[in-house]
Amino acid sequence: MSSRIRDRFRYLKKDGRKAFIPYIMYGDPDERTTESLVLLLEDIGADIIELGVPFTDPLADGPTIQSAAERALAKGVTLTKIIRAVSEMRKRTDIPIVLMTYFNPVYKYGTTRFVKDASRAGVDGVIIPDLPPDEAGDFIKEARGKDLDTIFLLAPTSTDDRIKLAAKSSRGFIYYVSMTGITGSKLSINKDLKESVKRIRSFTDKPVCVGFGVSTPAEARTVASLSDGVIVGSAIVKTLNESPSKLKRSVMALRKAI
Repeated sequence: MSSRIRDRFRYLKKDGRKAFIPYIMYGDPDERTTESLVLLLEDIGADIIELGVPFTDPLADGPTIQSAAERALAKGVTLTKIIRAVSEMRKRTDIPIVLMTYFNPVYKYGTTRFVKDASRAGVDGVIIPDLPPDEAGDFIKEARGKDLDTIFLLAPTSTDDRIKLAAKSSRGFIYYVSMTGITGSKLSINKDLKESVKRIRSFTDKPVCVGFGVSTPAEARTVASLSDGVIVGSAIVKTLNESPSKLKRSVMALRKAI
């Protein structure tokens, strides 16, 4: 089956380019700004938007994204509102949108209902860091039935068996976490990163995108040379909140580097 995400990667490969995947937290600083940011990021040249779902007890998020989640929750942002917002965005954009959420909000929403509503709204994929592929059989089955891509994470510590399982279970792309830490940690680009991506590719031909710690154009350029796409989150969220006037310029620099 086709999907907007897979179509985008096919187009990028044909064009000899790498994916730029910016992350923003929905509702930070407010809902209207988030929706305008999606359009801005698309205009700048984003290939896929990773839209964060705020949660009270994140496992993988560093302080920057934790603070963004707290601000969004304080504004009353819910998963229901986000799905409704994506449906509205679809009137103005076809850019692939991936929700990054934890499993608790999905479970509370109802997994069957979530998959149906998200797919109908125009969500293309979902990343759930605390739902590993060996525990996601029912969710994967539901998602496949509605053409919702399931994107699983791999890390430097992943075994060959884990890589095979994540590769088999993933649709759209595979998310490689560049370090054993939290988002926003300092990235260390070395031969281990190159070897890890190479090892994943030995088991699958699905796109491998790298996130966690990418913050500068130089880092983005290097990571792009080793992978199929670059995910940038904390750096964008931080600029949005501390120096919003610089956001467009800094994101454009990342896009150009990738």
